[in-house]
Amino acid sequence: MNMHRIYRPSKQYHHHVYSHQERKVQDFKETFKSEGEMLVKSVFPRKIIELEDIHKSLSLDKLSEIHSVLNIPVPDPIILTDNGTDEPAAKKRKHDLQGTEVYSLPGGAVTINKKLCDISEQLKPYIRDLIDHSNTIKMWISFLIPKIEDGNNFGVSIQEETLGEARQVESDAATYLDQISRYFISRGKLVSKVAKYPHIDDYRQSVRELDEKEYFSLRLTSAELRNHYASLHDLIIKNMDKILKPRNANAETLY
Repeated sequence: MNMHRIYRPSKQYHHHVYSHQERKVQDFKETFKSEGEMLVKSVFPRKIIELEDIHKSLSLDKLSEIHSVLNIPVPDPIILTDNGTDEPAAKKRKHDLQGTEVYSLPGGAVTINKKLCDISEQLKPYIRDLIDHSNTIKMWISFLIPKIEDGNNFGVSIQEETLGEARQVESDAATYLDQISRYFISRGKLVSKVAKYPHIDDYRQSVRELDEKEYFSLRLTSAELRNHYASLHDLIIKNMDKILKPRNANAETLY
């Protein structure tokens, strides 16, 4: 009777596959090590300068320029008449106060505030880059932390301090994207109120107030992005020797 032989990989084969995977993992770690140092020395300074220029361009003097006109007309007042019906006048007034059902607008779609939208689109790539860069810095420092040993841990404590700062920067940057999306949701709700109650000026004014608030928020975001890059760059550059070679660090204080 013919028997099918079961193929069992040899120990040499397992060793070869394991060695190949180990090399790939090591290459992966080395990529982070080289990229992290390059980011701090080359990319961070450029980002700081670019964001400083953006922040200066968002001056408070330009606040009056960011408002957009809502193309939602105020309808003519409704005159209550009997129209030959037996419906009580009080009930008719109640119906009229429910708001206007809006199916279409004379001017078409209600446009966004393009100036604020342009500023948001300008800042979003910087926000995404900061999230990505701080994540890279986290991995870079993590791979530089030596194995746990007794004593001579001052350099390691500096690494951990810098790692914590990178984590905080990544978390803060993620909230900036959420703030931008929440602005458009809030503005959409207010504009829908204007469309339903076009004769109430308070709703129109609330849209203007929200736009001004968003301009302040975007201006602050540009400053915070710049500050995050600057603080990370400053912390790492001042302590670069201890971050790269923590076991050689002398008993000095963290800058």
